[in-house]
Amino acid sequence: MTPEPEQPGMPQAEGNAARLLELRLLQRSVEASANAMVITSAAGPDFVIEYVNPAFERITGFSAAESLGRNCKFLQAGDDEQEGLVEIRRALREQRAGNAVLRNYRKDGTPFWNHLYIAPVTDAQGTVTHFVASQYDVTETRSVQEALHHLATHDPLTGLPNRTLLHDRLQRMMAAAQRHNSQIWVVFLDLDRFKFFNDSLGHKAGDTFLKTVAERLQHVLRQTDTVARLGGDEFVLLLSEQPGTRLNFVLLDRIAHAIGQGITFEQKEFFLGCSMGVAAYPADGVNANALIERADLAMFQAKERGRGNYQFYTADMNARALERLRIDNALRTALERGEMLLQYQPQLDLESGRVVGMEALLRWHHPDMGLVPPDRFIAVAEETGLIVPIGDWVLRTACRQVRALHDAGFAQMRVAVNLSARQFGHRELLASIEAALSEAGIAPRFLEIELTESLIMKDVDQAIRILNDLKCLGVTLSIDDFGTGYSSLAYLKRFPLDILKIDRSFVADVNADPDDAAIVASIISLAHNLRLKVIAEGVETGEQLAYLRQLGCDQMQGYYFSKPVAFDGIELLMRSGRGL
Repeated sequence: MTPEPEQPGMPQAEGNAARLLELRLLQRSVEASANAMVITSAAGPDFVIEYVNPAFERITGFSAAESLGRNCKFLQAGDDEQEGLVEIRRALREQRAGNAVLRNYRKDGTPFWNHLYIAPVTDAQGTVTHFVASQYDVTETRSVQEALHHLATHDPLTGLPNRTLLHDRLQRMMAAAQRHNSQIWVVFLDLDRFKFFNDSLGHKAGDTFLKTVAERLQHVLRQTDTVARLGGDEFVLLLSEQPGTRLNFVLLDRIAHAIGQGITFEQKEFFLGCSMGVAAYPADGVNANALIERADLAMFQAKERGRGNYQFYTADMNARALERLRIDNALRTALERGEMLLQYQPQLDLESGRVVGMEALLRWHHPDMGLVPPDRFIAVAEETGLIVPIGDWVLRTACRQVRALHDAGFAQMRVAVNLSARQFGHRELLASIEAALSEAGIAPRFLEIELTESLIMKDVDQAIRILNDLKCLGVTLSIDDFGTGYSSLAYLKRFPLDILKIDRSFVADVNADPDDAAIVASIISLAHNLRLKVIAEGVETGEQLAYLRQLGCDQMQGYYFSKPVAFDGIELLMRSGRGL
């Protein structure tokens, strides 16, 4: 410090005594201060401590002896990525005053917050020789602020982030995803049947369910993910993609499984499900509100599809909903307007090379939409129940047209008709088939009923009863697309079947993929051991045909011989005598 000039007439001894008194007063004041005071050297990079006051020892737990000669960073205990430290380090380098709020750690390891002020001390020449630092313990104030912030940003019931914090986290995650060229899934989750339980059991039960779900979601998600509650039974999950990994459906399945576990309330167990909608950043938007809204829209789509599933947002989701409504309305009058028609794909015996049967394929020709592909209307017909009257029309038309072939001299022709899940479980199924056979005047053995593996495996015992009833009618029974479902030998031998149809996906690579070739050979061997015939679907090349013949496959159908054709085309083909 630069000495002040002596007052005129003041003796030197008196001036020295006054300065000494002033220094002693300053020292006693520093030592009596309730705030921690530290004096450090201005020599970097260590800026070692040269003095600490008693308050520093009391607040930190470190004695003067343990502190002198050290850099103050030991107070951070390795927690040195704090924003405030950047400002303090810059002030030391630039030899200026600075301040910041820092998280420090006492000797026993407990954290505390302090507001640190530093200022340079210069000598008589103006050179910075030291820094003096004052530390104000603001832990209590900080705790109150954090408590208020937590109330403002968290759901009081579950403790999860609320909408405010959700938006903040999503903004931060989007910024990180943009830097790393990765994606985020925003999942809007709604509990199925929650309102029923809440209304029936009361709000206490509802609160228990919500808190349990919140705990399960936090447990099943990763530390990098976020789960927030928007209110009611609505939750939003933010799933981030990590370096070297991709987001996949397994995580969504784990979430659904966790929610589906039983919840105990008043010694009784209850089961909830959930429906989820997913919007992806950046594919579905770069705005937080838009992403949440689109995930919400996808969730409603999942609800419409029967709950208990998840749907991904698509840009044409609204358009698809309108399309579905249009298809639904048009289907209701399609039969009476005569818009439905059947095409047939010939089935040939591989030993004789002759056409022995045909598969009926449903087509819809709408006056405005043109030829509507089955994948556009079959699912709608199934969901609405219209598949039952449509399926009945298919049965009657196919039986009538195969009878026309019989009358034309092709008395051994049979026709195969696919049954949907709705038809298979309908109480009038047997009566419908009997009526179709009776009206057409054909023997039951000329009608083949095709079913999928997944359909008959949903309820095996019921399927066996229905199949036995169908068998009693005398119709032929086949499993379509065999090999793609999950039937086992234990069940397969219990079904009264006549034919297995090998799925086209195996036939396509039978000459190029040893695994597919082995599967086809195994299916043929299995079927013959169970005294069943085998039809290969999707045969398109002579090489495929030769391999199937070599394995002893009984029949085939596919583009190698003919595409599906209208009934007139089948009749012309039969009259031509064309075969393999």
